[in-house]
Amino acid sequence: MVKEHHDHICWGGGHHHPTHHHLILQGVTAGYGAEPALENISFEAECSSTLALIGPNGAGKSTLLNALAGLLTPWSGEILWNGAPLAEHRHEIAYLPQRSEVNWQFPITVRQLVEMGRYPAVGIWKAMCRHDREIVDKAICTLGLEDLQNRQIGALSGGQQQRCFLARALAQEAHILLLDEPFTGLDVPGTKALASLLRSLSAEGRLVIASHHDMATTAQIFDRALLLRRRLIAAGPVAEVLTTDNLNQTFKRV
Repeated sequence: MVKEHHDHICWGGGHHHPTHHHLILQGVTAGYGAEPALENISFEAECSSTLALIGPNGAGKSTLLNALAGLLTPWSGEILWNGAPLAEHRHEIAYLPQRSEVNWQFPITVRQLVEMGRYPAVGIWKAMCRHDREIVDKAICTLGLEDLQNRQIGALSGGQQQRCFLARALAQEAHILLLDEPFTGLDVPGTKALASLLRSLSAEGRLVIASHHDMATTAQIFDRALLLRRRLIAAGPVAEVLTTDNLNQTFKRV
């Protein structure tokens, strides 16, 4: 059972973070091959918020997540985090891919997956110290995975698998959580549990950005939305963005 209350997960010794983290994209264009998947994208987002990326297939949602995660270099424009290039803060970013992109048959346990969150700080081949093990323990406990930590990841339900990757992000001490279609394939209880968890994590001071396709649940999960169709259609509070006119432009409805 996922706990409703969490202590602030910021365990790195001596780390100091500003009260308000600020993400700025200015004129970002990116793509694959010769065709841009995103054109001239500019928007701002702050910590303690949840942002839904919405648009049709091919609109550039995954491309934007890849650019934010550092998996794709923009052709032009800049991405800033607290006034500095986001590339200088990669340790503060955690990317959770679509579950369909993960090899769930890979022989790794829940605990081993969460321990991978410490690699940016410790290194792949170095042994973790007591401090690192305590961080892993707390991440596992926070996500309610104590009874599952020795289980193979392939033996978990979809909701449990998402919690494992979120625990890895907490162990990494990430402040930006990037999720690609995290609710796909989840049943109603799993969707409600994950939505509650993401809101809780943002309330602790994180910026949660996720691609999403279900208009009926957007307002229940996210406080802000960004509509994409290769270019930016609208961005802001959910109630202001999800208007009939904006949705018609985004999905080209007649």
